[in-house]
Amino acid sequence: MTRIAAIDQGTTSTRALILGPDGLTPVLSLPHAQKTPASGHVEQDAEELLGNILRCLHASGAPVVGLSNQGESCLAWDARTGQPISPVISWQDDRTADTTAALDRDGAAPMVMERAGLPLDPYFSASKLGWIVRHIPAAADLAARGHLRLGTTDAFFRDRLTGRFETDIATASRTSLLNLATGEWDADLCRLFGVPIEALPTITPTSGALGTLPGGARLAASIVDQQAALYGHGCRAPGQTKITFGTGAFAQSVTGALLRPQTGVLPTIAWQRAGQPVTYALDGGVYAAASAVNWARELGLFTDYAQIAAFDGAAIDRGLAFVPALVGLGAPHWNRATRGAWLGLDLAHGPRDLMQALLEGIALRAVEVLDAMAAAQPPDGPVSVDGGLSRNPYFTAFLAQTLGRDLFLSDEAELTAMGLAHMAAQATGLPVPGRRPGRIVPAGPDRPGPARLAQFATARQAIAAYGLPSTARR
Repeated sequence: MTRIAAIDQGTTSTRALILGPDGLTPVLSLPHAQKTPASGHVEQDAEELLGNILRCLHASGAPVVGLSNQGESCLAWDARTGQPISPVISWQDDRTADTTAALDRDGAAPMVMERAGLPLDPYFSASKLGWIVRHIPAAADLAARGHLRLGTTDAFFRDRLTGRFETDIATASRTSLLNLATGEWDADLCRLFGVPIEALPTITPTSGALGTLPGGARLAASIVDQQAALYGHGCRAPGQTKITFGTGAFAQSVTGALLRPQTGVLPTIAWQRAGQPVTYALDGGVYAAASAVNWARELGLFTDYAQIAAFDGAAIDRGLAFVPALVGLGAPHWNRATRGAWLGLDLAHGPRDLMQALLEGIALRAVEVLDAMAAAQPPDGPVSVDGGLSRNPYFTAFLAQTLGRDLFLSDEAELTAMGLAHMAAQATGLPVPGRRPGRIVPAGPDRPGPARLAQFATARQAIAAYGLPSTARR
C-alpha cells in the first residue's frame, strides 16, 4: 500500500500520521507557542508553524500527503520573499470585535450573511485581514507596490511549500470574503472589510493535483481541519453529523445542497473534489471546550482526568450551571461580549461540583448547536463524536441523554487525519478502508433535555445581560 501522510496543523500542535491497512500510525507531534500580547489578541509565529510542517513532512517520508489547517487563522506576507510581515492572528483572536460591531451598526450584516453565509464576528478571517492592512505599515506599502499576499495559514504554507499561492474552497468559505453561491472571492465583501482582492490566493478544490512538496511528495488534499474531520467521520449524506471536542467544540452536518438556515447555525462548504460539484454543510461552534477544562485544571479544580469521569446525578438538575463562554458565545447566539460563569453556587459546593457543572455546560452548549442544525436539516443516524472529551464517559452519557440522540464514538481518535488521508487517497486513486470501528452511546429512554436546556438558557441569558461591551474589556 502506498504510504499516505496526513499532516494536521492544529491550534496547539502539528502532527504527522501515516495511513496503513490497520489505520493511522502517529509519526511525529510538535507543539508550538501561542502568544497573547494584549487582551483579546491571540497570535502564533508563521515560520514556526511552517518549520514544524516541514519536520513532519520529512519524518513521514510519504509520496502522497494531505494537509489540514486551523481555518480562520490568517496572516500577511511578502510575495517576493515569502517572509511574513504579520503574526498569525488566531481564530480565537477577537481584536476586531469593535470593527465587526461597527459594521453591524452600519447595516452590513445582511449583505455579509447573504453573500458569505456568515455573521459579523471577529472569529472569521476578513476583519483580521483588514486589520493587518490598516495597522501594519508594511502591508499597505506592499499592497501599493503589488507585492502583498493575504490569506489563511494554508495559503502561506502552500505558497512556501509548492510555489503555488492557493487556498482550498472550504477554507475560503470561512473567511467572510467568499461568495458561497459562486465559489469566488466577492469584490463587495473585500471592499467592506478593507481587503485588497488582488492580494488573495487562487481558490482550488479541496483535493486533486495541488502541487509538489519539498522532497517530491504530492500534495493531494488541503482543507480546513473541521471539514477534514467531517470527512473522516464518514459523513457523506445529508443529515449525517459530527461534533469534534477539541480546543473548541465544532459541529457540522452535511446538507449536499446549499441551505440558508434561520436557526443561528451557518452554511459552509464541506469539500469539493477536483472536477466535482461543491458539497455543502451546516456549521456551528462552541468556542471553549477542552480549553475550559484545561483552564479549570490550571486553577486546581482537579489534577487527574479520572477524577472527572463519573458523578452522581446531574449538576444542572440541582440548579448548578456553568456557562462556558470564556471567549464569548458562538452559534447559535453569536455574542462575543458574553463571558463564562458558574451560577447557583452555595457553601456546600466544592471543586468536584464545579467540574461537573463545567462539563455539563460544554455539553449543553453543544446540544444548543446540534438542535439548531437539526431544525434546519433533518438528522440521519447517530451523531459521530470525537476529540478529547469524547473519552470522558460522564460527558458523553450526559450529552447523549440531554440531546436525545445516540452518539457514535469511533475507535479511531484522529479523525481529522483520517479524513485528510482518505481524501488524499481518493484523489490519487488509492483504496481506503471502509470499516468504521466504534461503539454507540445510547440516548436512553428518559428525555431530560428540554428541562435542562431551559435551566441552562436562564443561566446563559443572565450572563449575557451582565457581559461588558468589548471596549470595556480592553
